[in-house]
Amino acid sequence: MEIKEKELHAKAIAGDDEAFLAVMQLHKESLLRTALAFLQNEDDAIEALQEVTYRAYKKVRTVKEPNYLKTWLIRIMMNYCQDQLKLRKRFSANNSALETVPSEDISYIEIREALATLSDDEQRLIYLKYFQESKVKDIAQSENIPESTVKSRLYKTMRTLRSYFEDKGGSDHV
Repeated sequence: MEIKEKELHAKAIAGDDEAFLAVMQLHKESLLRTALAFLQNEDDAIEALQEVTYRAYKKVRTVKEPNYLKTWLIRIMMNYCQDQLKLRKRFSANNSALETVPSEDISYIEIREALATLSDDEQRLIYLKYFQESKVKDIAQSENIPESTVKSRLYKTMRTLRSYFEDKGGSDHV
């Protein structure tokens, strides 16, 4: 993280509204990408960004370390999206999270199906590591677990995904 970004984060945490808006603008793309990965719908992702902005604004002063503000924001987004997906399952006769995915995109559908077989914790680790390209150190901080635990859980989760694809008839997916 460059010094300017860290200073901006520190100002936002200290209560500077303009700095907070600048931080949200700076991380908007990552947050939207996270929301899209979970919700699979652009309108829902934009709504999620609005809600997460509001939630973050209310709690930004609780962040202790400016270096982890982006990770904190992404964590809020992931939690919000997981809650939304649970609500969808509860209130929808068709629980498929694949409704908005074109049916001809088979490899993407297979990946979504494979991810759906994982626990929420495993999905969160995969999204952080491979969709957000977060470092193990940052994941450990945001999940409040040791780095070695992150590494072992990622290893086990990737092994589970490989096994899933091997059972489906192809090991070249993961």
